[in-house]
This record gives sequence, structure tokens and C-alpha cells, in this order.
Amino acid sequence: MEVRSIYKYARISPFKVREVTREIQGLPVSAALDVLAFTPKKAAFLVGKTLKSAVANAENNANLKPDGLVVKEAIVGEGPTLKRLMPRARGSGSRILKRTSHIRIVLSDEILIETRETKKAKREQEKKDFKKQATASETSERSTTASKTGAKSKNRKKKAKR
Repeated sequence: MEVRSIYKYARISPFKVREVTREIQGLPVSAALDVLAFTPKKAAFLVGKTLKSAVANAENNANLKPDGLVVKEAIVGEGPTLKRLMPRARGSGSRILKRTSHIRIVLSDEILIETRETKKAKREQEKKDFKKQATASETSERSTTASKTGAKSKNRKKKAKR
């Protein structure tokens, strides 16, 4: 089941928020909250607020346990931009863009949670499988090259006899 929460019109640039949301994507909720708690950025506070809201939605609306949830998506979209003028030299003005963003977090309980230990075990298993395939392909190559060289030598003998 998927649960989501959206923080609209956050007064921060989407570029700055995306830096933080990339860090929490795919993490379990508890780990994501820990990462956000120790990230010294304004964006981390806003994303944490949205994540807590999504967890509350999961508990109250969908009757899900927060310890089984994973951050499936953490997407930041661009909101409307406030345009302001700043006085410059010789009576001119330059535009200042005050950007806003929409932060959307989707939680799911269907994704398999991968810890460091499971990732490491998976990598080691893949290495073993790769080595088995490599040795099997080498033995098959040896047998095919041996049969080809044997056929070539027979052809040479026939030509020599002629």
C-alpha cells in the first residue's frame, strides 16, 4: 500500500531540496528520519516535516506500522516563482527570483528493505555466480578450439597427401 504527503509552496529552491531528497530515497522511514535529523540544511527540516506527515497518514488513514515503511519516492517539483525588483545603479533595476517548490513523499510497505549486510551478501553471491559462468565458458571454449584445431590438422594432412 502506498501513502503520500505533499508540502506545497515551500519557500526554498527545488535544486536545494533535491540534494536532500536523493539521500533518503529507498531508505526505511527510521533511517530516513535519522539522516534528516543530522543534515544541517533548511531543506532537511522541510523534508523531515513532510516525511513525518506521510508517516502520520500511514498510521491514521491506512492503519500501517511505521517500522515497515520505506521511502519509495521523494520528488521535488517546481512551484510558482515570486518575481521581485532590486534597485541597481543609474536608476535601473534587476529581477530577483524567489523560487518555491512542491515536496512529494510516497511511502510504501511493499518494497523489500535492503540493509548493508543483505547488499553485501548479494554482491558476493553474484561474484560466485560470475566465476562459475567464467569457468564453464572457458572449458567450453577449450573444447571447441580443440575440435577446430583437430579439424584443421586433418584438412592439412589431406592436402599434403594430394
